[in-house]
Amino acid sequence: MILPSALILTSLLLQHYGSRAESSHVSKFQLTAIKEQNGVQDSQLEKVLTVSGEGMVTSPNFPHTYPRNIELVWRLVAPSNMRIQLSFDQHFGLEEPEDGICKYDFVELEDLSEKSMVGRWCGAESVSISHVSKGSQVRIRFLSDEYFPSEPGFCIRYSLQPVSDSEADSPAEVPPSQQGLEELTDAVAGLGTVEEVLKYLEPERWQLDMEELYKPTWHVLGKSFILNRKARGTDLNLLREEVRLYSCTPRNFSVSLREELRRTDVIFWPSCLLVKRCGGNCACCSHRGYDCQCVPARVAKKYHEVLVLKHRPGIRGLQKSMTDVALEHHEECVCECSDDSD
Repeated sequence: MILPSALILTSLLLQHYGSRAESSHVSKFQLTAIKEQNGVQDSQLEKVLTVSGEGMVTSPNFPHTYPRNIELVWRLVAPSNMRIQLSFDQHFGLEEPEDGICKYDFVELEDLSEKSMVGRWCGAESVSISHVSKGSQVRIRFLSDEYFPSEPGFCIRYSLQPVSDSEADSPAEVPPSQQGLEELTDAVAGLGTVEEVLKYLEPERWQLDMEELYKPTWHVLGKSFILNRKARGTDLNLLREEVRLYSCTPRNFSVSLREELRRTDVIFWPSCLLVKRCGGNCACCSHRGYDCQCVPARVAKKYHEVLVLKHRPGIRGLQKSMTDVALEHHEECVCECSDDSD
């Protein structure tokens, strides 16, 4: 009675692990660890597809509702002398974005030869993009959270395209993120919003950068957030607005952050900030003297949160971060005059 049971158990184990080995060999799954901010913390499986002709990658159950809480990754590999052309099927539908950013259910495309994100898509509008890879490998990643799955999902068709002679001979255009600091400083200074800055630097992945900049993190909140929240109810500078226009009072001055902080190795955006500095004449001063100067009587250091762009040695692209900078503010001013007898 024991022998048949052992044989059955052995047969089942061989069948189970044999099927796993065969599946792993055919689909070439590679196991890597990943952690997502929206709660999907399972290991991700990267399925490697050798591109030898036409094919497609789809969300599960396409063109019907895809499952919840899944993550799928495909790496498309073509011969080194070929490029991969990708286009979306007109039937497309994923969970809607929030504030214009795909945060929950999305499909994204990454060009592995340049380690650059081509884009991320979600919502109900069809995707009209047709992309030809810069190298021989691309990665497609699909993620859905545990809420509001949509239909029909997505379908991306791929095919091969030979490398053209002009592409092989033409020099690579230097992207904005690889330009020199001075050139970038002039370009960024003329932009009006953070969105415009990121679109200029990374036109294909600016939404991802926006999400990274503003998403909550585990570290302690910056001083600018804490101090501004505490002082939000009272702004002493507003009480001084009725002071005579040309008297010795704190007033708004624009300062260049690179000059003020003596940092020439990074780019700040905004490049200038308003600070309170003593200004105006001393006509209202009652001191009977001459050579009067408006000087600060009380100085405070205040923190401002700005976008910092910095080159990373040996790494393509710019490091982008929100950083606190401390600037000197004059809160009270007095007229300092020389005595008549001097």
